Amino acid sequence: MKESLNISLQQKMQQRLSPMQVRYGRLLEMNGPEFEDEIQRVLDDNPALDVDDTIADTSAEEFKETAEDIQLADYRDDDIPSYRLEAPGRSDSERTYEPLAADSAQSLFDTLGAQLSEHSLTDTQRSIALYVIGNLDDNGYLTRDAASMAYDIEAHTGLTVTTAEVQRMIALVRTMDPPGVGAVDLRDCLLIQLRRRPSTPNTRLAIEIVDHYFDLFSLKHYDRLATSLGVDQTTLRDAMHVIRSLNPKPGGDIDSDIADERTRHIIPDFQVETDGQTLTLTLLNNIPELVIEESFRDDATAAATSVVARHNQEAAVFIKQKRDEARDFIRLVSMRQETLFNVMSAIVKIQRDFFTGGENESLIHPMILKDISAMTGYDLSVISRATAGKYVATPRGVYPLKLFFNERPTDDTDTSTHAILAALRDTIENEDKKHPLSDEALTASLAGKGYEIARRTVAKYRERLGYPVARMRREI
Repeated sequence: MKESLNISLQQKMQQRLSPMQVRYGRLLEMNGPEFEDEIQRVLDDNPALDVDDTIADTSAEEFKETAEDIQLADYRDDDIPSYRLEAPGRSDSERTYEPLAADSAQSLFDTLGAQLSEHSLTDTQRSIALYVIGNLDDNGYLTRDAASMAYDIEAHTGLTVTTAEVQRMIALVRTMDPPGVGAVDLRDCLLIQLRRRPSTPNTRLAIEIVDHYFDLFSLKHYDRLATSLGVDQTTLRDAMHVIRSLNPKPGGDIDSDIADERTRHIIPDFQVETDGQTLTLTLLNNIPELVIEESFRDDATAAATSVVARHNQEAAVFIKQKRDEARDFIRLVSMRQETLFNVMSAIVKIQRDFFTGGENESLIHPMILKDISAMTGYDLSVISRATAGKYVATPRGVYPLKLFFNERPTDDTDTSTHAILAALRDTIENEDKKHPLSDEALTASLAGKGYEIARRTVAKYRERLGYPVARMRREI
């Protein structure tokens, strides 16, 4: 067949987001602190954008108290403690000395490394021990064998190290605190802790259970376990109590980011206040009033632009570009604030019973993105971005907005997932621990409370709550 060139016309519709829409979506995804940082960044980058200082200047004139005046105001004149007035300062100009907080947090590596100084070790032994400590995971378990570590130490440091030397340092690490570090698995971790406890009948029986009958113990086959050990249920229960008092993750209690965790706070984006049946919604932020900088305004730059245009076309283009960017950003900020408030207002209307009824999760109604879209007219993607990573402060606590989104288990019910989860949690918590309920029994129990759901749904909700199957919930 002879080849030929053909020209054809084709119509094609394609939806594309404008740069303004892309930036608007990115601003919606930001939480409060991120949005404040973004505004500050734009203020620094764009000379045409400015902050309206009229309100700030007025408040600054009225508020003249110093930080120390505020602290002293917490006391009555006759209740000011002497240390607030007489303690020596760090300099002659300071009235008091304010101690600085020190970061005393240590990682697992630092904690174990400090304990090495209590032992008489050579430089080589100390290097091996530190390498062993460095191969512990966050829970304190040893992740590699002695032969592999000996090979790596020799390859990286040039030291001639034998497997026996590494094993001796592993044995040393296993004697350190917290008890259980250096274990290779859960069974080994429990045995380390048990063998460091005083020898009692219950401890000896617990060691035998973990050492020789760990499979029966982990599967909770208590009847077979008692028969194999030749003990009664009471004696077995006491030994099991000893085992449950152990820490399966000895390194998990030590975190190098303890200080960061203490200073990491959730900053809510909304606040809902209740006064009886009256709800008040507030959008929380520290967003300044943005305006166009005076020298970039049209009336102020019209004449200057014509003069500049004759001498420097690039300067005229720069002025117009920055002014347009500032106007667009001010518009985007206003759109973001309006969108967030409208979306949260719709959530409050749907979940009114939750906010006015004691904030019980069982009062949360079924709600999906389409419900908010129907009330606000926004696209689903806009609502998803507006609620992602956002929190609301109430008189009883701070809640993520994702808490209020839940589907109906079935199409013919108005019961929310939260109500079913609460009922399921209550059923499992109050069951007979010696004879826990199976998923079929849980399904029947929920049906008796008015929740008609399938067994597979009950199993899914049980796993979401973190409860194992009935056999693993059994106790003696």
